[in-house]
Amino acid sequence: MTAAMFDLTGKLAVVTGARRGIGLAIADALAAAGADIIAVSAHLEPDGSEVARRVTAHGRQCEVRAVDLAGREAVAALAADLTSGQRPVDILVNNAGTIARAPAAEHSDEDWDHVLAVDLTAPFILAREVGRAMLARRTGKIIFTASLLSFQGGITVPGYAAAKSGIAGLTRALANEWAAHGVNVNAIVPGYIATDNNQALRDDPRRNAAIVDRIPAGRWGTPADLGGVAVFLASAASDYVHGTLVPVDGGWLGR
Repeated sequence: MTAAMFDLTGKLAVVTGARRGIGLAIADALAAAGADIIAVSAHLEPDGSEVARRVTAHGRQCEVRAVDLAGREAVAALAADLTSGQRPVDILVNNAGTIARAPAAEHSDEDWDHVLAVDLTAPFILAREVGRAMLARRTGKIIFTASLLSFQGGITVPGYAAAKSGIAGLTRALANEWAAHGVNVNAIVPGYIATDNNQALRDDPRRNAAIVDRIPAGRWGTPADLGGVAVFLASAASDYVHGTLVPVDGGWLGR
């Protein structure tokens, strides 16, 4: 095992949800390892974005795409854009996600449809279209962002739990079909990572204390904690890793 196995120089990586949080940290880590980045997010600034600043600080190129992944036509247009360029996509990180919190009996159809569109349907479409091009070249890395709720049911987030359970199944299903053709499909499973999505939990003293007490590491994770795993799954070091869900959870699932 050498450092060269983790070198992403010359690779092009697409990272969705790259404006902030986990996606921003993953884009930063991939760029530090040598990859150029296409950053995708619904509200990504055309100029002066934090992701572009971080990527270019590593001497890498950064292109930005402001795309709302809740819209089927917008996702299809993004997929066409990504697969029609002169430079092929080597790494696809399907990270973008959203969450809606409400008791199941009050969880609206609108919230359900929106969460499933962003968290499951868009990742599948992008993986299918970009993956098809990877299959033709017999090389490529696809990384999904799953969740602890890919294994657990959660509380008051039925749409999110369903979508992230779907991501776990999709990761395995695509790996079963594509592993023999040189395309690696895996998922990162973030634990309780301090992001905007869970600000409400961190602001609730009772829930926050219960969560931290349950984590063997004794703290919330940070987005940067996911960077090393992302580089591993994007690099040659993981060439024989297929269909896995890699927890980065401070030991939560082992408790």
